[in-house]
Amino acid sequence: MQSTPFYQDAFLNYLKTFTIDRKPANLYEPINYILELGGKRLRPVLTLMATDVFNGDYKSALSAALSIEVFHNFSLVHDDIMDAAPLRRGKETVHKKWDINTGILSGDAMLIMAYQLYETYSPDVFQALAKLFSKTALEVCEGQQYDVDFEVRNDVTIAEYLKMIEYKTAVLVGAAMQMGAIVANANKEDQDAIYSFGRLLGIAFQLQDDYLDAFGDPKTFGKQVGGDIIENKKTYLYLKAKAFLNDVEAKELHTLFNLELDDNTNKILRVKELFINSGSANATKQAIKDYTDKAYNVLDDLSISNDKKEQLKAFGNALMTRTV
Repeated sequence: MQSTPFYQDAFLNYLKTFTIDRKPANLYEPINYILELGGKRLRPVLTLMATDVFNGDYKSALSAALSIEVFHNFSLVHDDIMDAAPLRRGKETVHKKWDINTGILSGDAMLIMAYQLYETYSPDVFQALAKLFSKTALEVCEGQQYDVDFEVRNDVTIAEYLKMIEYKTAVLVGAAMQMGAIVANANKEDQDAIYSFGRLLGIAFQLQDDYLDAFGDPKTFGKQVGGDIIENKKTYLYLKAKAFLNDVEAKELHTLFNLELDDNTNKILRVKELFINSGSANATKQAIKDYTDKAYNVLDDLSISNDKKEQLKAFGNALMTRTV
């Protein structure tokens, strides 16, 4: 198993070969644009890593890793349209740089191209990858719909929120790892276990993202701290605070999350105070640890060396102690 930067470099070099110089330009240029915006490249790295874990050649998993990244970015293009988001990774979103119709159509093309990338594999591997991809893609859509539905609901439960982030974020992390196992011809038990490891780590990752959005360092976080508060998103922090606060403060939090302000400075400060004083901030950190520990426990079921298990744990630790 190699280091994370090793897999990142390998993937980025492969991504360069995917640059699309085709017509019409207004269909393909937005695809190149979103894929070149950067990001953590977490999912493709996990695909390559999982292939290595099961003694496969990571190079053989590059097409599957790219498919995961293309699909992920397709979902971002469409999410940005739904959220009317002006920026993605500090740059104009596709629908802002071009227009909404272009964003929809280029996103559709990316979904098709993600499937095409499996055509490089043998029929049995292709079938396994495509079956997992279809299941995961549909779950991501379900997660996105839950997220949209929650925007207009005031009775969202913690269980519902956890299901939403599992579908919207975590299942794709799990699938990324299982695809690496499929390419390496790992047995079904190991495939299922590495999927569970990735899925649980994905839930912890999203909870960590929620926490950093409120309490991250603005110098390292990479986006505006308090963005979820400004957008009145009912994250795990919000739901836990609502459950822990007394009636007066719970009503105050509810009121704050129905305000649309030009200057949100005081709103962010007060909401963060409520998150801390209620115990929600600590509860969220505990949940991150709990899901990470659950992921580590799954490693006991994998038929790989203890050294590789420790390397996977080290990767998880790095992910959960990140500041970006």
